[in-house]
Amino acid sequence: MLSDIRPAIVATLFFTLLLGVGYPLLVTGIAKVAFPAQAEGSLVRLNGKVVGSALIAQGFAKPEYLHPRASAAGNGYDPTSSGGTNLGPLNPDLAKHVKAAADGIRAEAPGVAIPADAVTTSASGLDPDVSPANAARQAARVAAARGVPLGTVRKVISDNTEGPWLGVFGQPHVNVLKTNLALDAALPRAQARRP
Repeated sequence: MLSDIRPAIVATLFFTLLLGVGYPLLVTGIAKVAFPAQAEGSLVRLNGKVVGSALIAQGFAKPEYLHPRASAAGNGYDPTSSGGTNLGPLNPDLAKHVKAAADGIRAEAPGVAIPADAVTTSASGLDPDVSPANAARQAARVAAARGVPLGTVRKVISDNTEGPWLGVFGQPHVNVLKTNLALDAALPRAQARRP
């Protein structure tokens, strides 16, 4: 009986070590060599200090910064609470949320077109990017708060707008953290403290 079970136990241990330990370590090692920044979480550093990740939104709320998409995470932009709202298009709660967000934007900038990503959350609730239209609608507020010409802020936003991957996949987007850091670097006299 033991002689019948022994090959199954050995095979289970072998494949557990090979596929459960060896393979993940190999893939992680290759990733750290081939793509070190991505393997470490795409961390963004300023003067040697980690200030965030290019992959996870942060709650910028001050007027001198671009604001990210609204977060669906229960605790603001906490990555451990990632998740969408799961509200369908016919759900009245979604309609209330979108209307409240749109009313806030209209109060801030009357007459400005409101991009969809300005009033909705992403699937993860932590999207680090906004559309170029969403960034452009915030430019006047950022320029006024920093006391600089609107064209200066628009130029920083334009310089930080990324096109579709390989020119085909996805949509143009603006990474909020990187753009806010670029705003601080380009406009040192108006350097504001991060939230």
